[in-house]
Amino acid sequence: MDKRELGAFLRSRRERIAPADVGLPAGPRRHTPGLRRDEVAHLAFISTEYYTRLEQARAPHPSREVLEGLTRALRLTDSERAHLHLLAGVEPQRPVGPPRAVRQSILDLLYRLPQAAAIVLSATHEVLAWNDLACALMEDFSALPRRDRNLLRRVFLGPKGPGGRRLYGVSDVDEFARTSAKQLRAAAARYPDDPEVAGLVEELLSGSEEFRTLWESHDIVDRVALCKTFAHPVVGAVSVNCDVLDIADRDQQVVIYTAQPGSPSEEALRLLSVLGTQRMDAPG
Repeated sequence: MDKRELGAFLRSRRERIAPADVGLPAGPRRHTPGLRRDEVAHLAFISTEYYTRLEQARAPHPSREVLEGLTRALRLTDSERAHLHLLAGVEPQRPVGPPRAVRQSILDLLYRLPQAAAIVLSATHEVLAWNDLACALMEDFSALPRRDRNLLRRVFLGPKGPGGRRLYGVSDVDEFARTSAKQLRAAAARYPDDPEVAGLVEELLSGSEEFRTLWESHDIVDRVALCKTFAHPVVGAVSVNCDVLDIADRDQQVVIYTAQPGSPSEEALRLLSVLGTQRMDAPG
């Protein structure tokens, strides 16, 4: 534990927060920038005396609960939270299950990609966020209950579409099935105490012989195909490049589908961006 650095870090974070940021009045007698020590202590649910000793490098080893309270009170980012724990000599507590909250900056990125279909996947292949073109290319995720937005359930347990199509008629569905099953094994090892992960594994084991065979291979892989073709029921075949961006601190992935410039698939994506999720092939 580096008491001096910990105190300096806490003081620097306290001084950067305006009272209005946490719903407090500025008041006429405020002579220092940021929050007062007693205000931080109140927000973190600790005593003012103990917080003061932390800043003055005189306090004993803070508990994980105290550090989490300070993280909330000082509105620390994920990186700052990790740094706070490092200075205090406390291992940051790992989440029990895969994080599901998507950063606002990532959500903004999705909507700034009007010519690309993009989704955010959790460690268990749950679709957490999407843009409009992804809904037009794949399906309207907003209309599905949470459990049905899991691509592992869709590929191993979901019904086949017209002509035996699985998972949006994507060309590499068998490769995706193999890859995603092995990625789930790695996720289960990272989150051994999460009942949702364990429940998903049991559901797939009991409902899919294909998944059971893949699971029992104990293989671990971490990437899907770079190119694939969607058999879309309205615009036909849409061939896309598939790029995966890791969000390491959230154990999430951004999957971006783009078509080659000037290709028929690019024209198909443009048409889908206009059509949206309406089904022109549906009977009237």
